[in-house]
Amino acid sequence: MKTTKHARRRLLPPLISVCASLWWLSTVASVAATSDEFPRDGTVIELDDKNFDRAISSFDHILVDFYAPWCGHCKRLAPELDAAALVLARLNEPIVIAKINADKYRKLASKYDIDGFPTMKVFMYGVPMEYTGPRKADLLVLFLKKFVAPDVSFLESDNAVRNFVQMTGSDFPLFIGFGLDESVILELARKYKRKAWFSIAKDFSEEMMVAYDFDKVPALVSLHPKYNEQGVFYGPFEGEFLEDFIRQNQLPLIVPINFQTLKLVNDDERKIVLTVVEDELDENSLKLVKTLRSAANANRDLIFGYVGLKQWGDFVDSFDVSKSSKLPKLLVWDGNEEYHVVVGSETLDDDDQGSQISRFLEGYREGRTIKKKIGGPSFIGFINSLIGIRTVYLIVFIVVIIMAVRNFSQSEDTPPTQPYHAAEGTEASISETESSRSYQPGDKED
Repeated sequence: MKTTKHARRRLLPPLISVCASLWWLSTVASVAATSDEFPRDGTVIELDDKNFDRAISSFDHILVDFYAPWCGHCKRLAPELDAAALVLARLNEPIVIAKINADKYRKLASKYDIDGFPTMKVFMYGVPMEYTGPRKADLLVLFLKKFVAPDVSFLESDNAVRNFVQMTGSDFPLFIGFGLDESVILELARKYKRKAWFSIAKDFSEEMMVAYDFDKVPALVSLHPKYNEQGVFYGPFEGEFLEDFIRQNQLPLIVPINFQTLKLVNDDERKIVLTVVEDELDENSLKLVKTLRSAANANRDLIFGYVGLKQWGDFVDSFDVSKSSKLPKLLVWDGNEEYHVVVGSETLDDDDQGSQISRFLEGYREGRTIKKKIGGPSFIGFINSLIGIRTVYLIVFIVVIIMAVRNFSQSEDTPPTQPYHAAEGTEASISETESSRSYQPGDKED
């Protein structure tokens, strides 16, 4: 009996070792099989309902495009994803791009609340988050790089600071805390991670203080490389003061209004002092922008923006501006459906525009304003801007033909089969014309 127990004890360690080896080999084999199943060379991976969960668990960061084969927006997005995938695969922390036919695999689409196409979701360690950023390949890469970046980067030398500024590019504002404790900005860095870069400089020389124009620590420096702007905040680093500085420096002092900046402006709670000019690239307009910059710096509770009638006629038409209007025009917009004009300061003359802007702001703050509602461009003007007047005539002609055929078929008491097919043709024509307009982020089809 003792001999048997002793033999069992001698067999136990080798048995455990064998089991552990088998488990390790099976794990390695499983990982190898998964690695072989999904390419990592920058190819957009086509998923289905059988390998979807394996793909999500195989990559730390994966962007999934939920698409439908018939969706025009999806077709325009596909080449952008192909181009972005090659760049993202070469990052230090690669991001994989995959796609799945959500119209076919509707159970999966329902699980992830897909209500339109295309919908993109970023899975970070298996946790989904909807991607609502731009869809052009270069901008998509910039936005996705922020998903994998740390909330706060730590910079240990002057060279590290320079490399950080160079690496982050020019499309997002940067905040560098010199001599600042990480805990002070960590919460806000997480809150604004998608909109800005955050870092803490632990060790730096006086050269950095001169370069970034601060003379004491702690200091939080804001940089907006795209607009060549920077600012310094010395505190207090608590309450609303710090967040106000970060929020106000998300945008440049003077914002050129376009499709990309309009969303950033609408996300901000401040009112917008909007200046409408004839041509925003004109020499006189550029001089006016410099004058507005001084006013914007002294009135940080307001956003200052400008837009050209030549560049975006349909947008400025909403503010009752046309080619016959006297420009430049000043107004204060709430970002939604209302705006105010200041009595006696609706437009600017050429002489001493700085004083005129000061009077405008004074009149606005004192309430000498007239409230107006946002208008809209004429229907024909709007359609013309999207798809062209010839296309409008073509659609009208097809609709007339459909109505004529339908009336004829009803008079003959025959089933309306032919009009149904004609209607399908009309939808196809409309779909083609819609696809010719400029493709904007967020466009989806139900």
